[in-house]
Amino acid sequence: MKKVTLVLFFILAITSCQEEQKIAFVDNTKVVNEYQKKKDFEEKFKAKIETFNKKADSLQQAIQVEAQLFQSRAAKMGQSKAEEEYQALLQKKQMQDYQLNNEEKQLQAEGQKEIDTLVKQVKTFIKDYGKSKGFTFILGANEAGSVLYGSENKDITEEVIKALNQETESEPVEK
Repeated sequence: MKKVTLVLFFILAITSCQEEQKIAFVDNTKVVNEYQKKKDFEEKFKAKIETFNKKADSLQQAIQVEAQLFQSRAAKMGQSKAEEEYQALLQKKQMQDYQLNNEEKQLQAEGQKEIDTLVKQVKTFIKDYGKSKGFTFILGANEAGSVLYGSENKDITEEVIKALNQETESEPVEK
């Protein structure tokens, strides 16, 4: 009886080790780049950047016009008055540059924050997708080389993109 129990335990141990692991990989960059929410964000953000650039150009042109007017008037002014106006113009330009620089940094931070949020959403989706489809592992392929080779039949990038974008379509539209 002891031998039969030992043999059964041994067989059970071997068969439990034989459990097939379901492993796949996705191209992280491709999934994020083809995520519809990212494409939508990029379109909206592109408009913000264009608005910022137009504002910056407009302010630069305005300061150039002031500088040209100053140059034409400077010859008719006294040196101290010309230096005073020049310093005021220079200070105005520096303040404008400082303001534009801050706005540009805010715009960059906003863009990076949104991209980080989208990447987190993709990671969460892939994790949930893997659980629901019974995967043991889903590896991420990227330029850094985390997956140096993967059989094409283990690449689930396209099906993840499709499922991710279908989920996005079913979400209520934000205004």
